[in-house]
Amino acid sequence: MTRARRRRIIRVQRTGTGLALVAAISFIAGMTDAIGLRLSGDFVSFMTGNTTRAAISLADGDLHHGLVLLGAVLVFVLGNAAGIVVAHLVQRRMFGVLAGVAMLLSLASMLQDPDLHLLRFYMVVLSMGMVNATIEHIEGLPIGLTYVTGALSRFGRGIGRFIMGERKMDWTIQAVPWLGMISGALCGSVLGLALPGDALFIAAVLTLFVALSTLLMRRTLHHRYNQRIARATGTK
Repeated sequence: MTRARRRRIIRVQRTGTGLALVAAISFIAGMTDAIGLRLSGDFVSFMTGNTTRAAISLADGDLHHGLVLLGAVLVFVLGNAAGIVVAHLVQRRMFGVLAGVAMLLSLASMLQDPDLHLLRFYMVVLSMGMVNATIEHIEGLPIGLTYVTGALSRFGRGIGRFIMGERKMDWTIQAVPWLGMISGALCGSVLGLALPGDALFIAAVLTLFVALSTLLMRRTLHHRYNQRIARATGTK
């Protein structure tokens, strides 16, 4: 086997593994977003929607709801930041991030008291921000896990380039997070309706299962799907 062929095989394996993880994590994100929407009436990962709804609430004079949604946007951003920190502090990056997400969802599932519903909402939002640090790209192509607007936009632009004669087909992978999200949301909608008290815990268990499955992967792959941190270097 030539070196070039070996490299192609390894790249195909890396891509396949990454796409399987994207599908699984997007499924969890869609499930959790649907469960969160049923439990709270607001999105836990769709911050574009929360931003628009916050603006409408503020314009309508509903200051409390508007501030709650703006708080959710802030918590989501902090969750993304926390995910990056965790991903770069542990050896098994994907396991570390997903285990943290599973822990947050488990804790949120225990907050059944109506007085703690806002805290539960923010904990779920934090977990959905954090999960985005699991996979940031596949072979240099950006991937979104908890939101699919960007993926659909890249997919549509890929169709346009294909029509104009470009034959690179890497844009087709952008369909994976959307398919994972919609299938997860369907399951989450059913769970949120049938088992509202246990739905978040089920999502936590599924997240932990995916986290444990990443331990079967080579350690190098845990670093392969994250962007490198560019550290400032001083000059003498």
